[in-house]
Amino acid sequence: MSAQQLDAATQAKLQLMQEMEVEMMSDLYSRMTTACHKKCIPPKYSDAELGKGESVCLDRCVAKYLEIHERIGKKLTAMSAQDDDLKKKMGA
Repeated sequence: MSAQQLDAATQAKLQLMQEMEVEMMSDLYSRMTTACHKKCIPPKYSDAELGKGESVCLDRCVAKYLEIHERIGKKLTAMSAQDDDLKKKMGA
């Protein structure tokens, strides 16, 4: 493979990874919005504006959702690194 082909393949991989990241973040936002709305806002609106209790509930819900998402990401990254290390040891 020539250097140009490798560069094109690397660019294609990078673009695919970026597209997947955007899709995952969009999915996270959608799930978080649905879950926190369902949990914090009653189905029958009594006021056009969010109440203080609803706002606090939403803030906490979003914070928890993002914290868990970060923890899972770190755990998956660590597991992936362990897999890579194991593959290197077995291949050596």
